[in-house]
Amino acid sequence: MIRIGVPSKGRLMEDTFRWFGQRGLVMRRSGADREYSGTADLPGVQPVFLSAGEIPRELAAGRIHLGVTGSDLVREQLMEDEVTELVRLGFGHADLVIAVPNVWIDVETLDDLDAAAAAFRAAHGFRLRIATKYHRLVREFLTAHVVADYQLVDSQGATEGTVKNGTAEAIADITSSGETLRANHLRVLSDGLIHSSEAVLWASRSADWSNADPEALEHLAQLTGVASLLPADGRG
Repeated sequence: MIRIGVPSKGRLMEDTFRWFGQRGLVMRRSGADREYSGTADLPGVQPVFLSAGEIPRELAAGRIHLGVTGSDLVREQLMEDEVTELVRLGFGHADLVIAVPNVWIDVETLDDLDAAAAAFRAAHGFRLRIATKYHRLVREFLTAHVVADYQLVDSQGATEGTVKNGTAEAIADITSSGETLRANHLRVLSDGLIHSSEAVLWASRSADWSNADPEALEHLAQLTGVASLLPADGRG
């Protein structure tokens, strides 16, 4: 049985259903909305409904063979050799960006942020705080751009509100339209784009592919437009 991780709710789930359905594979939930398994009209395939943030973990553990989730979540949680990118799906677009308060009129770039962070530490005795839930991606980005004198503070809720609440001086978060940033009087640095995310179909490199139905594998490969679903170093 080929297990496909599908986002369990919202627009990502609907768009995933639509993307596969347009290519001839209809998937649906089994029973109530809280049911985390489903059915597909292709024998040998089973959708498994998970939160978008859980799908990278399940791929890495090999408990699902395939999964649809944002590239931001996979890049944040996994190493490159844990999954294979199969298809970019053309929906779920969002940008991971660094944003600062509008009142910081002299901070337009990462160089400006670096200077502001140094001045902030000199004035307050502690590092400038950047709220985010993307610690790995943000740290790698800021290191590559030689920004220092900052600290990352964890935010798993409304990150845009941390500056107003006084728990951070800047943020790094996902945005699609920018409306929430503007509503909280924040703006993106001119060179503050960290990652442009998109929904992607991923293959697990640690899943056991040996019991997968060959006909189902071939059918899935054809409808997704890839030569093979099997990762180069997957078990099969």
